[in-house]
Amino acid sequence: MSLEVILGIGEGIRARSVALTAFGADSLVELISALVVLRRFQVGPAGERRAAFLSAILLYIIAVYIVTTSTLGLLVPALRPEASGVGIVLLLIAAIGMPLLGKAKRRLAQSTASAALQADAAQTSICAYMAWIGLGGLLANAIFHVAWADSVAALLLLPLVLREANRARRGELCTCD
Repeated sequence: MSLEVILGIGEGIRARSVALTAFGADSLVELISALVVLRRFQVGPAGERRAAFLSAILLYIIAVYIVTTSTLGLLVPALRPEASGVGIVLLLIAAIGMPLLGKAKRRLAQSTASAALQADAAQTSICAYMAWIGLGGLLANAIFHVAWADSVAALLLLPLVLREANRARRGELCTCD
């Protein structure tokens, strides 16, 4: 996840790619969420609700970032993204690996009845969806030179991000696959 944060945000900023930067930001949120979950298991279930709520807040932050930067990318020509080979490779690796990690986290969350770990698993699933959708946007920009595809790809993530944020806020179990 640390590599995803560094490469996603760094290359996303360099290429002005909203989808890639959002992916890196989501990886940062996922890393923070994993630390919250680890803390939950160290101190016991007393902090469970608060940990799930913190995960929800982090998801809402990603949603605000996506809306703001996508809108700017669509409206301001100077902020249109460039193609990114590094971003394409990073997102392809994540698109394959994240679904496997998310599935493992969901199984562990069910066996431990941890809403915080369920929220963390949801963030991992969002990371996988972001990777696939972001990959589509980056490939469309690299192959067909349609810079707007990056912002549109990022905006396509909003319903998923908001749904999982609301579930985490309520402490509900994630049903994403």
